[in-house]
Amino acid sequence: MAQSISRGPADGPTIDDLTRTYRAAEATPSDVIDGMLARIADRGDDGAWISVVERSELLLRAKQLEAHPDPTGLPLYGIPFGVKDSIDVAGVPTTLACPDYAYVPDRTAPVVQRLVDAGAIYVGKTNLDQFATGLNGTRTPYSLPRSVFGGGLISGGSSSGSALAVAGGEVPFAVATDTAGSGRVPPALNGIVGLKPSRGLISTVGLVPACRSLDCISLMARTVPDVGRVLDVVAAVDERDPYSRSRFREIPDLTALRIGLPDIGELEFFGDEPMRDAHLAARSRVGLQFSRVVTAPFGPFLAAGELLYQGPWVAERLAEFGDFLADHPDSVLPVIRAIMAGGATYSAVDVFAAQHRLGELQAQVRRLWRDMDVLVLPAVGTTFTVEQVLADPIATNTMLGHYTHFGNLLDLCGAVVPAGLTLDGRPAALMVLGPALSDDRVLAVAGALSGHPVTPPGVADDVTLVVVGHHLSGQPRSRDLVEHGGRVLTSTTTAPRYRLLRTGGSGPVPVLVTAPDGGAAIEVETWRLPAAALPGILARSSPSVCLGRVELADGSTEIGFVADTSALDDEDLSDITAYGGWRAYLAEH
Repeated sequence: MAQSISRGPADGPTIDDLTRTYRAAEATPSDVIDGMLARIADRGDDGAWISVVERSELLLRAKQLEAHPDPTGLPLYGIPFGVKDSIDVAGVPTTLACPDYAYVPDRTAPVVQRLVDAGAIYVGKTNLDQFATGLNGTRTPYSLPRSVFGGGLISGGSSSGSALAVAGGEVPFAVATDTAGSGRVPPALNGIVGLKPSRGLISTVGLVPACRSLDCISLMARTVPDVGRVLDVVAAVDERDPYSRSRFREIPDLTALRIGLPDIGELEFFGDEPMRDAHLAARSRVGLQFSRVVTAPFGPFLAAGELLYQGPWVAERLAEFGDFLADHPDSVLPVIRAIMAGGATYSAVDVFAAQHRLGELQAQVRRLWRDMDVLVLPAVGTTFTVEQVLADPIATNTMLGHYTHFGNLLDLCGAVVPAGLTLDGRPAALMVLGPALSDDRVLAVAGALSGHPVTPPGVADDVTLVVVGHHLSGQPRSRDLVEHGGRVLTSTTTAPRYRLLRTGGSGPVPVLVTAPDGGAAIEVETWRLPAAALPGILARSSPSVCLGRVELADGSTEIGFVADTSALDDEDLSDITAYGGWRAYLAEH
């Protein structure tokens, strides 16, 4: 393998760096935009970007943010980001790296809109393997991207441009996708962090699907805390997405987690001894950092991965792009055309047989999770130069996906973190996998392995608090929140799975309880305040309430006031759910 001739990721600010810079008034979003555009210009046409927003538009957006009355209320204030060009941004062509396929959407994908609403600055569309089909980054009609480690190494794909934009120091984070590993292989090959959340955690509305039943939005950044911060903004239920689901929050105890490691004999490095050695060195550090390491059978995972491209799921790509392929065959790169055309060889019988086999493997893997909390693997077993991939595009691509192909088929979440270099200067990376909805756990382990630990949910410097009764603005206890530095963020409702109860006799106190059946949406407010203030606020609150998790109308989950179990024994307890909220109840009493 060629010796690397580049140092790897360029210097560039993290989200945390920019946030601290803004708070210290050391720079403005306009300053950051000018610096970012200079870095993009310095790197030239390196294959990262398909389109970049004009400087005048970017500065207009920056000035709008600078005029915002409360920048601290925007969690991604002034943070530039890129978007993979399979995700819609209103008024900007979506090309999927196929110019003849391009169209101009009139709506922005929810994932992008949530970022913009949180104060982030959309910079442009990033390059990809055509139709998001490939893990190597060479399948594009635009400038061909290469790894920041040089030596002619591939960038990885299909989210090649998103990874390069971050690794090149141009933006602190980027939005990408992951069907077979597109959100994990490029970060691994460019020395940055990639997160493939649980399927459905981030809305795929506005994403042109590759395999609709498997597609995930993925995130890339320079650190694990940064991808976690972005996930906090974009994870939300979207009723328009048939695979959407709520995020599960937890505070993992790293000392208690069981870390699964396959037997070394089950790992495959395709004859790449330097990569094997680099992985074993990183793996040895896992055993030093975590006290509970268990041996994890790897066979069922690999067997599921073999189904992805050796089974009928490839036909799902043909279902999306078949008409375009038939009408415009010469507009599609030959290797992509051949892969998609292969989907026509599968029958309905093949589909059901594969689904039955996948179900068996999913059941085996579910049983394995009883004995481990996360699984740690190499992110890739080897890598290649551009010339090697072009000479053998299918076999090399298959090897790149050896450890990633099964992730979405088995409904896993995963994060990739840098893990040093091979002796010949290529990047090695670890991948942390967990079962669906264990994203907080996966991020915690990935953060520890990367040397950038994440702050557990609810333990940040500032927290969001959901209030339902006496703490609503204008109500008696709202002054406690104000005196502790709290401010109102939104007036909203819970998800329709709660009941509002009145307790306390002559001194009534409203309390919120979960009601999966027969619940309703209850009026609430969200407040932002210092985490350190929570104990004091709770101490001055009614003993009928405690702190718990509250699901809001948008699918997000936050800390909030809920009923203490003692309140349910109150003989004066009455159900006031029909009023829809405490203020409406007071208006009639």
